Amino acid sequence: MTTPPAQASRVWTALHEYVAGQDRRRALRAALDLGPGKVEVLIKLADGPMTLREIAAAVDVDPPAATVGVNQLEARGLVRRAAHPDDNRRKLVHLTGAGHDAARRAQAILAEPPAELASLDLEDLARLGEILTRLRAASTDRTTRRPQP
Repeated sequence: MTTPPAQASRVWTALHEYVAGQDRRRALRAALDLGPGKVEVLIKLADGPMTLREIAAAVDVDPPAATVGVNQLEARGLVRRAAHPDDNRRKLVHLTGAGHDAARRAQAILAEPPAELASLDLEDLARLGEILTRLRAASTDRTTRRPQP
């Protein structure tokens, strides 16, 4: 049985409104005094150092904007630049100890479920988790499929 388009649209709208209503910018700003863009850079750097070009691509900004953001993070003592081991013309951006702490706090804030979600019973959470896993898998399959000639 396929879901009627009107019902799928209503569910999508409700899901979008719910997720969009869980804005964490205020919590991030209160805890870290950082906006979401800089927080995203810190979280990406938690996986390891990156060049400015890699940072720009990872957070979907142009290289000059990435440079400005990294300059601001560096001024706050959250990142440092070091020579790239393979190419002295490039720099790698690393998290400092304070940057690692900030990235961990940001990840914790972003991972904290809203009270309404956390209050669902385990059966509902399991069903919702299964549905979201299927949707994510279907979306991944759709985007990785090659067009047929």
